[in-house]
Amino acid sequence: MIMLEEYIYCGTKKLRCGYTTGSCAAAAAKASAQMLLTGMTIDKVSLMTPKGILLELNIKNSEIETDYAECAIKKDSGDDPDVTNGILVYARVDRKIGEAAINTVPRRMIENAVIEIAEKYGYDGGFRIIISVPEGEMIAAKTYNPRLGIEGGISIIGTSGIVEPMS
Repeated sequence: MIMLEEYIYCGTKKLRCGYTTGSCAAAAAKASAQMLLTGMTIDKVSLMTPKGILLELNIKNSEIETDYAECAIKKDSGDDPDVTNGILVYARVDRKIGEAAINTVPRRMIENAVIEIAEKYGYDGGFRIIISVPEGEMIAAKTYNPRLGIEGGISIIGTSGIVEPMS
């Protein structure tokens, strides 16, 4: 696992930052788009976060078929006691177009990540990207989602792409 070497200080305590579910989704979508267009699996993917921090992330569970590619990124919350730490966030990319409910910043990160790959490989068609978190419904019970009326899984969120420890 590649650890993010970005830190914040809380008093005198040095805390390691992590990356958001939105960063995981964007990186998985970028890697899946590249694998779809090249037909080759990759082990790592880089992603520039809105905060300007470059992530180099390991890819998990790659699958390439004729009409789609899919892989996962393992969430790293750094020193933040986040219940989503260690979950796998999957992205499946195929050549269809559609929409899903994902917050604005992660949606833009995902879009920019796959556009970068499409331009790199000269692809001018559309993509359909499916983001999933297999353990999301169980983990969501430990978050504020139920109190906010959000059902069925965790939220794909983030404003900077980086998790800064809060405790």
